[in-house]
Amino acid sequence: MTDNSAAPTTAGPLAGILVADFSRVLAGPYATMLLADLGAEVVKVEGPRGDETRTWVPPVRDEVSTYYLGVNRGKRSIVLDLREEADARLARELVRRADVVIENFKPGGMAKYGLDYDSVRADNPAAVYASITGFGSGAGGHVPGYDLMVQAISGLMSLTGDPDGPPYRAGISVFDVMAGNHAAIGVLAALRHREATGRGQHVEVNLLSSALTGLVNHSSAFVAGGTVPYRMGNAHPSVFPYEPLPTADHDLIVAAANDGQFRKLCQVLGLPEVPDDPRFARNADRTRNRDQLRPVLVQRLATRGAVEWFDLLVAAGVPCGPINTIDGGFAMAERFELDPVVVVGEGERAVPTTRHPIRFSETPAVYRLPPPDLDEHGAELRAWLSTPREERRG
Repeated sequence: MTDNSAAPTTAGPLAGILVADFSRVLAGPYATMLLADLGAEVVKVEGPRGDETRTWVPPVRDEVSTYYLGVNRGKRSIVLDLREEADARLARELVRRADVVIENFKPGGMAKYGLDYDSVRADNPAAVYASITGFGSGAGGHVPGYDLMVQAISGLMSLTGDPDGPPYRAGISVFDVMAGNHAAIGVLAALRHREATGRGQHVEVNLLSSALTGLVNHSSAFVAGGTVPYRMGNAHPSVFPYEPLPTADHDLIVAAANDGQFRKLCQVLGLPEVPDDPRFARNADRTRNRDQLRPVLVQRLATRGAVEWFDLLVAAGVPCGPINTIDGGFAMAERFELDPVVVVGEGERAVPTTRHPIRFSETPAVYRLPPPDLDEHGAELRAWLSTPREERRG
């Protein structure tokens, strides 16, 4: 571990940036993992029991939670019990040296340790300080921020499921991931501002706001159109066909979202006359008459399997895709030469993990460290934080 003012020792566009990560579970750790992939030096500060996701099992790999492994590569771990003054002092020294601080404590929770934004800014005015909460730091600050709660409160669950069935959660913690992305974007924007002005700032992200912007067309339907959307199963309220349709073996997602794509779909299906039918000529017509059009398409799709239709339709320029399980999704990414899996670490510590989603032509993502064991780098980091400034390299 070296001082962040020393010459960068890592590749990546964020080489030389030191991130003090006081977050846990998903949104914050996902954001800091993305920053680590981009070359930032990330110090993961954990309490004596460690990040909760260390205990979220099954599944496991070598007795370690795969949930934890999925969002914590590229970091160094130190255990600091902030209730102990000696450890709190080390934490304050860490944030004094950091370029970026990320935390997802309840609003006000860092203040009692002298680690809130105002305290950090007093000693480190150039720091970019990112806070992730469930419902903001105002009137919703006392409400715990769990993704499932936000899926319910935001309205997402009211949009998910069959029209006559109960509401459902999404299959992943979608708003935690979205908020993590928003936090990373906010940090990068604030670093750009610091580069221009020399000043840091407080970046605040909350799951509910991320959810409302992430509902995109449904949010706009209400805000701009005064319409409250409702559950439609896998159907789209404004486009048809844009849903799963049965084939000879498995369901196939067909997303013919404009008139040209629909005409190509019909040509491949051997239905060249259908696009000229006034009931189906335009998207608005097809959406209004979906109950009449759907059986026409299904009858033809039943003559081949989903993968065969996928190859034929994509070749013709029609968006579609088989509904895979996760292993099928990775297999498809391999087929498309996306190299979705990278191995981080060496020997017994080697861990396969999902590749960073952004490709850079000049400063590619780096995968330097496997997800750390609890306090794996504690001794090294304590020694570094205890070294007086004048004795530190750089």
